[in-house]
Amino acid sequence: MHARDVMVAPVITVKPSTSVKEVAELFLKKKISAVPVIDSQGKLVGILSEGDLLHRVEAGTERHRPWWFEIFMGSDTLAAEYVKSHGRKVSDIMTRKVIVASPETPLHEVATLMEKNAIKRVPIVENGQLVGIVSRANLIQAVATARKLLDIPLSDTTIRERILSHLKNQPWAHTAMLNVTVNAGVVDLWGIAESLAERKAIKVAAESVPDVCAVNDNLTIRPAGGWE
Repeated sequence: MHARDVMVAPVITVKPSTSVKEVAELFLKKKISAVPVIDSQGKLVGILSEGDLLHRVEAGTERHRPWWFEIFMGSDTLAAEYVKSHGRKVSDIMTRKVIVASPETPLHEVATLMEKNAIKRVPIVENGQLVGIVSRANLIQAVATARKLLDIPLSDTTIRERILSHLKNQPWAHTAMLNVTVNAGVVDLWGIAESLAERKAIKVAAESVPDVCAVNDNLTIRPAGGWE
């Protein structure tokens, strides 16, 4: 699946000139936690999330630090924090460096972007224009609504071939000492695994193949010191 398959569109957006108060009201009204910021040409110029509103003077939650700690922070950092807590417009407090993806970006890459950059959503941009947004919730929805690609049940032979083919492409799998048998959709794993982690991963790989009814783990773990 790709970003296009799960993204929310059209996207609720705001302008750089929108007031912080208006954004807070928008979050509550629309039950959202972030909004992309676009200019008059529809170009994405930033994003504002609920995290940007945590330390605000209106709520009395602006940062308070011991005076001696502020000495080590530097005036530029303190000035930036002041703008963040006192700025009146979206342009004052929005995040300007936005991590984006395209509609054709595979979902596993979108998930990696979220994990790597510690973000909860990724705006989707095409030809310089914002066309959608993918959140963590959308990825969870994709998992919950996943369907098998084919309605025709796979044969036991095909199931076996798919399991072995998949394992041979995994850098952690040692398939030379592994065998798989399938009977009426029930998979039996035979042979030797190098570790408990590999043994578990092999079973998970087998269970993930469509039309597998059950997996019997008959694998033996190689002793740490080798066989006597």
